Amino acid sequence: MPRGRPFSEHPARDRARRRLRRLVTAVAAALALPLAMTAAGGGTVAHADTLQCSVDYSANDWGSGFTANATVTNRGTAPIDGWTLTYAYTGNQTLQSGWNGTWSQTGKNVTVKSLDWNRTIAPNAGVTTSANFNYSGTNAAPTAFSVNGTVCGGAHQPPLAVLTSPSAGATYTAGADIPLAATAVAADSATVSKVEFWSDTTLLGTDTTSPYTFTWPAVAAGDYSLYAKAYDSTGAAGESTPVGVHVAAGPSVVASPSQVSVAQGGTGTFGVKLSSAPSAAVTVAVARTAGNSSLTVKSGASLTFTPADWSTAQTVTVAAAATGSGAATFSATATGYAKADVTVTEVAGTGGTYDTRFLDLYGKITDPANGYFSPEGIPYHSVETLIVEAPDYGHETTSEAYSYLIWLQAMYGRITQDWSKFNGAWALMEKYMIPTTADQPTNSFYDPSKPATYAPEHPLPSDYPSKLDTSVSVGQDPIANELKSAYGTSDIYGMHWLQDVDNVYGYGDTPGGGCELGPTADGPSYINTFQRGAQESVWETVPQPTCDAFKYGGTNGYLDLFTGDSSYAKQWKYTDAPDADARAIQAAYWADTWAKAQGKGADVATTVAKAGKMGDYLRYAFFDKYFKKIGNCTSPSCPAGTGKDSEHYLLSWYYAWGGSSGTGGGWSWRIGDGASHFGYQNPLAAYALTTDPAMAPKSATGKQDWTTSLSRQLEFYTWLQSDEGAIAGGATNSWDGAYAQPPAGTPTFYGMAYDPAPVYHDPPSNQWFGMQAWSMERVAEYYQQTGDAKAKKVLDKWVSWAISQTTVNPDGSFKIPSDLAWSGAPDTWNAASPGANANLHVTVTAYGNDLGVAAAFAKTLAYYGAKSGNTAARTTAKALLDGMWSNDRDALGIAVPETRTDFNRFDDPVYVPSTFSGTMPNGDKINSSSTFIELRSFYKNDPNWSKIADYLAGGAAPSFTYHRFWAQADIALAMGSYALLFDE
Repeated sequence: MPRGRPFSEHPARDRARRRLRRLVTAVAAALALPLAMTAAGGGTVAHADTLQCSVDYSANDWGSGFTANATVTNRGTAPIDGWTLTYAYTGNQTLQSGWNGTWSQTGKNVTVKSLDWNRTIAPNAGVTTSANFNYSGTNAAPTAFSVNGTVCGGAHQPPLAVLTSPSAGATYTAGADIPLAATAVAADSATVSKVEFWSDTTLLGTDTTSPYTFTWPAVAAGDYSLYAKAYDSTGAAGESTPVGVHVAAGPSVVASPSQVSVAQGGTGTFGVKLSSAPSAAVTVAVARTAGNSSLTVKSGASLTFTPADWSTAQTVTVAAAATGSGAATFSATATGYAKADVTVTEVAGTGGTYDTRFLDLYGKITDPANGYFSPEGIPYHSVETLIVEAPDYGHETTSEAYSYLIWLQAMYGRITQDWSKFNGAWALMEKYMIPTTADQPTNSFYDPSKPATYAPEHPLPSDYPSKLDTSVSVGQDPIANELKSAYGTSDIYGMHWLQDVDNVYGYGDTPGGGCELGPTADGPSYINTFQRGAQESVWETVPQPTCDAFKYGGTNGYLDLFTGDSSYAKQWKYTDAPDADARAIQAAYWADTWAKAQGKGADVATTVAKAGKMGDYLRYAFFDKYFKKIGNCTSPSCPAGTGKDSEHYLLSWYYAWGGSSGTGGGWSWRIGDGASHFGYQNPLAAYALTTDPAMAPKSATGKQDWTTSLSRQLEFYTWLQSDEGAIAGGATNSWDGAYAQPPAGTPTFYGMAYDPAPVYHDPPSNQWFGMQAWSMERVAEYYQQTGDAKAKKVLDKWVSWAISQTTVNPDGSFKIPSDLAWSGAPDTWNAASPGANANLHVTVTAYGNDLGVAAAFAKTLAYYGAKSGNTAARTTAKALLDGMWSNDRDALGIAVPETRTDFNRFDDPVYVPSTFSGTMPNGDKINSSSTFIELRSFYKNDPNWSKIADYLAGGAAPSFTYHRFWAQADIALAMGSYALLFDE
């Protein structure tokens, strides 16, 4: 089952705006507490006189308050069974609320006691507890900590490295030697032992003495991300901020930046230099070569460079007329040199500030040297490789990322009137993320009267494999024939959800027909992970190919890890994440709307029509998994569907399709999903597919299905809205994934049972506030376009709640909800008289400053505020955008550090039946003793692995600054949306 989500969002992920600091142990008075004699399960426990510990403390400070995070690590050899942490502040810090422990305060002294579920700390393991405090004046960190009366030391901090050469954006000619240099400082009393120089995941060289330098010889043409990594005498390591450089294939003109925005009547500048020293003077001519004629070169049309000053940039000034808008290309050319192009965009009206911010971020995101894209132009999940979320590696990607790329390019077209990049983004997605006919070769054998064979889902990975059960009746697929008739093919036009862009795993399931081509295959590779029930977190998955030819894995490839067949055939299978396809449709609607406003609707017409086609196939997400009848389906023997009575009209968690690929005969299958999460709904996409003729579905019943879906989605939000205003989980037609009987008294929605955490439980699927922001942003866009009173009623209540839980400080820093907890349940749905849901409640259990989520939240507020006139929504949206712009920009985008306590799960066991034995493509063993890292040994070669190794050995939780593609795109889109709505 797909999880196209960054779902490792825990309270401990509150971003620390201060660097974790070394805590110097001081003498502290503490009351020694009695300890239990044995740990749970038997064995010796740590007594007060033998207990060894460290406490790692950080604070996320917003000026008038802060979140304190304390990680207690057991440095001894015996478990700690029951712990009490004590420390003191020196100022007027006042406790407000705490979690992951029982917090109390007496005067300046703070006490935190363990809870039942985290009372035991194993040797070399840690527990993180957090709390919110208010304060005024100075917020000095505590300097002494005790656990059970024993004074604890602090965790050692890694050294600080800074890459001083080359400079960001530097350009060289192929074959040149690139000088690298770095400074490094060790923390505490440690010393720097060595500095390594890296290009992405390739170690270039090492220096053990200061000044730390290395010359990278004869560098080939390409774009590189370089950084330094320092080690200290304790073995701790820290890396510098990466620097992007460009190496041209030959002598070239260099222009920077490559994206410039200019307000009407104003000017903008960019710099020009050469990539290498000439033998004589060189003249560079600069002129507009395409695009908006309102932009002209004001100065710098002719520049002369000599062997002495070739590397010193000279300035070109571009002027914009008082009228006009859009982009133009300015080319800097010289005889014998490759040209450099700069895109200059004239921004109309007073919206220049936020449109300019969009273009600034757009330039950083699309700069090849910054590492957001593969050589094919595919967006990675993140620039950084070491990250485990829904994708278990940073250079995987999701259908989600493709959809954000399409949306990003649509906004770019709105500002620049250049729609080629929007069309190119859709074409890239179509080429690499929608399986071709060769990738889904046996669809012609699909029988809509027998869409799939039933296999029950189970709660735990250890309950698998799940046996197929032919005795359970399945319904009929009512849309297969009309889709084939409308589009002349049996192929599915939908995105698979997960892709190994660099083929790190080595399956080589290459788009276009490559099935298990192996580790040496070029280009991206389709893969899958989640497959085994609601409790299977990413840490418990077994990666698998989408086209299983039995080349890797066990005797039957990976198939017998999941299904209990008597025999197996080689086969292919894909899974669609409906929210991503719907987001792509949403972006296409905006592209069509904005292009038509410019008189350029024809520029996007072909692509927009493809969005309509995608929407037609996306209706598979409207159906029960096995096309069972919707409502009161409480046993596997519940009625099979006929016609449309198996259609719930909501965007479910996934739909999937597959078939045979071997010589054992042709067959194919398709399934929907009976579980629907509010976070996946998209009323704007439904509205677009039913009202925009340019993207109308071609099938016989497609438009009507989406019309019903629009109404049903708005009802769904209303049914799930809590008493406070937040939206609860969702509904399912198949309790526990096996058509089980829900608990007595479970409320229903058109006969589907309320589920507070649909689909996955580790962590609960409705814990993350991002689901709220993502989904309500779509409702707000729909409301802004239509003024629908039903949408406004939901938004009125949600916005009031969300703003009440948001703090913006005078310096622009902010905190928004991070984690949510739920209690109670909605009233059973009555369309004629909806209930008030007085017994359905939400509590914010943690706050943070996740910038991608904050951007989606700001868009929600902006679209709602623009239509409703709500001043608080508009001003809060502006404050969030201004705050992150002022405080959190870096060389690659807008980001903040994250402490990842969940990375202690790299050692988590992965359930594999004792009867299974196999290997990954790189030779990693798959057996009953496998762990997450043992199935992914390539991680141990990652430049940042030492952070994880230190943490697993008992060190402090590692901190990373991640640049997720979706988050950076969402921030840029929020800036552009604010400019669009308020022209400010």
